[in-house]
Amino acid sequence: MKKNLLLRTNIMVCLVIILGFLATSTISYCSNLDICRKDVEQVSYLTSEGIYNKIDSYFTKPIHISLTMANDHLLKTLLQGESQRLEDETFIQSLQEYLNAYQETYHYNSVFLVSSATGRYYHFNGLQRVLTPGNPENNWYFSFLETEDAYDLNIDNDEADGNEITVFVNCKIKDTDGTVLGVVGVGFRADPLQALLKHYETQFGISANLVDQAGITAVSSRETGYQNLDFFAHCDFPKWKDAILSARAADEPQTFWFAYSAGYVVARYIPTLNWHLVIENHTPAMNHQLKLQFYGSILVILVILVFVLFLITDVIGTYNTRIIHLAVAQEQERKTAFQEATEHLFENIYELDITHNQAVGEATKQYFESLGASRDAPYDQALHQIANQQIKEPYRQGYLDTFSPEAVLAAYERGIKTLRYDFMMAPDGHTYYWVRATARIFRWEEDGSIRMLVYRQNIDAEKQYEWYLYEQTQKDSFTNLYNKAAIQERIRILLASNPSGSFAFFILDLDHFKQINDQFGHVAGDATLAKFARMIKSQFRESDLIGRIGGDEFAVFFPAPDRSTVEKKARDLHAALSWEIKTETSVYQVSSSIGIALSPAHGTDFETLYRNADIALYQAKNQGKNGFLFYEP
Repeated sequence: MKKNLLLRTNIMVCLVIILGFLATSTISYCSNLDICRKDVEQVSYLTSEGIYNKIDSYFTKPIHISLTMANDHLLKTLLQGESQRLEDETFIQSLQEYLNAYQETYHYNSVFLVSSATGRYYHFNGLQRVLTPGNPENNWYFSFLETEDAYDLNIDNDEADGNEITVFVNCKIKDTDGTVLGVVGVGFRADPLQALLKHYETQFGISANLVDQAGITAVSSRETGYQNLDFFAHCDFPKWKDAILSARAADEPQTFWFAYSAGYVVARYIPTLNWHLVIENHTPAMNHQLKLQFYGSILVILVILVFVLFLITDVIGTYNTRIIHLAVAQEQERKTAFQEATEHLFENIYELDITHNQAVGEATKQYFESLGASRDAPYDQALHQIANQQIKEPYRQGYLDTFSPEAVLAAYERGIKTLRYDFMMAPDGHTYYWVRATARIFRWEEDGSIRMLVYRQNIDAEKQYEWYLYEQTQKDSFTNLYNKAAIQERIRILLASNPSGSFAFFILDLDHFKQINDQFGHVAGDATLAKFARMIKSQFRESDLIGRIGGDEFAVFFPAPDRSTVEKKARDLHAALSWEIKTETSVYQVSSSIGIALSPAHGTDFETLYRNADIALYQAKNQGKNGFLFYEP
């Protein structure tokens, strides 16, 4: 009877253990699979971010250099005179020296120029060949001429350099009427770019590809566009070709699971190149490992059941306790391993538990300590310390408004998973530089809390370049003075910030400029205009506003304490702007007319001052030119 009862008891216990272990193993398997899948998504997303920034910065410089050459007035002038100097060796040498100067400065493998008029292909080593339609090696050039694009990229063999596979940046050179004078650009080996992609593939276990708008592989660790390989004909997700190639947003990448057992894809558009970055993260090995763990757990159950049949109830209870302890320890070990792996792959990554307002992980707690806060300090308290100690004052409130616990939770509720903020910071308290903080918000399934991963990126060079481009849009390309729109805006700002200040507004006109052009030619006219601009600038301070507002018309705006000071400045300026142009047959006197309005006497806004100074200029020219007049109401 006892034996039957014990047998029934053991059978019941074994059934419970079997069902319990099967349920636990299944739940653990599904949970681990889901967590690993999120890990794959996170690693793929952050890896794509890193590759995107590397690729973007890799191409920014050669594109900028090619555009600079395409807008060079000297190069345009040489091309416009090419037809008269086809057999002139000094002309070819001039072009060679021009291209060679860029090659020696930037060390590109190719610096080239193609003339639209003659089809001549100039290289920094000299005149290479003449491009003709119908030659497959020249298709890149004639196809590019048919587009409306200012520049494009192509990957081809470089005939001028041993047929090495080269990435070419091609830019159109246009005349003032929009006529294409030629194509200029640089070329550099595809090998370093492939090595960069190979480095990421080796380090992070992913596959990285750059794909053009036609779906052709532009660059990968194995192929280039020279092979003309259809990427989507050889990948595991051809059905998403249209979705990937139609994307035009660089900030928010597209993500796909292309098969539950195969892997994950991150695709993002690179506007600078008109290419798409496609990251593949295959997961069959991970799934196989999880299945082995699941099957291993079942095998352990069967082995345990053999012993359970011969153990008493208290032994079974003790063993169950040990199993529970083992499961908890295994889960903790997995969590620790994941945190260590993440911290190894990416620098300056901090994890925060927003729901419980606290730091997560040793790296984040150490960062709190470096700020003078407690390791276990509330997150919002540490956030204010970061803002007050490291972030420049104009950006502090924006930083707090973006990453405060309330703002993060509100963003998550609205479906926003990524936050980004650019600001200036100085970890040493003195040297400020630009930083981009990017935060990824997610729900931690283990306890349902909202968490955030934050990482920082130094973007000081990017911001400096943006400011440089902005400054270029403010300048007149011929004289390098402010253009009309820029000087108007700056004068308005200065007047608005100091409405009662004393200022002088000059409008200057080069007398008889049309006659100079007609008598001596446009080259002499341009030289006279350039010298006129330089002489104006030499008479004023760096802080004074000087701009070109018309063909031969300039404006100057500067602080002036009284009328006598302005009159002396006008007299000195008028004298400086008078000189002689001497030629072999004649001498011509250069002079100027100046109209002057004062603020606040003649107006306190740009439009009024401009109108009154223009009236004074008109009167000065009517009185015989070569002089200056103040506006008289």
